[in-house]
Amino acid sequence: MFIDELKIYAKAGDGGSGVVRWLHEKGKEFSGPAGGDGGKGGDVYAEVVRDIYILAKYRNQKEFKALNGQDGQSKSMHGANGEDLIIKLPIGSVIKNLDTDRTYELLNEGEKILLLPGGRGGWGNEHFKSSINRSPRETTPGKPGEEADFYIELRLFADVGLVGLPNAGKSSLLNALTEASAKVAAYPFTTLDPNLGDFYGYIIADIPGLIEGAAEGKGLGTKFLRHIKRTKMLAHLVSFENGDEMMDVYKKIRKELGKYDPVKSESDHGASPSLVEKDEIIILTKTDVVDDPKILKKKVTEFKKLKKPVFTLSLYDDESVKSFADELIKILKIT
Repeated sequence: MFIDELKIYAKAGDGGSGVVRWLHEKGKEFSGPAGGDGGKGGDVYAEVVRDIYILAKYRNQKEFKALNGQDGQSKSMHGANGEDLIIKLPIGSVIKNLDTDRTYELLNEGEKILLLPGGRGGWGNEHFKSSINRSPRETTPGKPGEEADFYIELRLFADVGLVGLPNAGKSSLLNALTEASAKVAAYPFTTLDPNLGDFYGYIIADIPGLIEGAAEGKGLGTKFLRHIKRTKMLAHLVSFENGDEMMDVYKKIRKELGKYDPVKSESDHGASPSLVEKDEIIILTKTDVVDDPKILKKKVTEFKKLKKPVFTLSLYDDESVKSFADELIKILKIT
């Protein structure tokens, strides 16, 4: 099961309380205060792992709590610290603390990010002894650990993001280029979850089909638009089944991408390029439905006016797929 968004509650451990204790030694029954300090509560961390399906592990778990620190002990012994809680999350996740609005981006595998610190342990009565207070009974309680609700959103990393209308051939192309087993059928929205494939070490993501109005939530809406924000390059598939409307179809999808992720202003120094600013190749698919070579040539010429690489492809033609694969490797090596 693929889950790409999750809301959870997390709480760091409370600190243990300090205690009142007295030291009793042989031959010296009252040897002064000996109450130890409480242990620190466990912290809550997010750890980045390369597993895009791991959020499914938490689908039935909505609360995450680190362990509390132990209370202080006699003989001035410090209470044990509470064990930290580590929540493993997929690389590419964005975590938002809903109480503070602070966000964290998980971009590096193996990285650990502190989400909530545990509470400090309280002081035992030994901490309060002095020349004028030889039998203190004061202690302090442990501090509570921080707690918050979090919203976790996965945004996939990929070298190439396949975009286009439903049934443009994205899943079929992914299967042809990689060892992926994406579901393929002759009806819209066959792909309900993003599929990934390994193409000679490059990751290709099949993003579920977009339609006009996707930026406002139509079709599968913005649920999957976010997954192409971090792709290095877009491969825009347009099917010859759209006939004379092929260019219109292309422009509609580009419009949705621009609405969802507008071009950055000049003041946004260092911001990553918007979706419409990313490198893009155009793949005109299902050439097998075209009987007249002149029509195919006309459409290629029309799309080449966009000043972007244009390819034609029939997934029923192994030579066509191989030729495209060779060209795609060359492009990826220089991007």
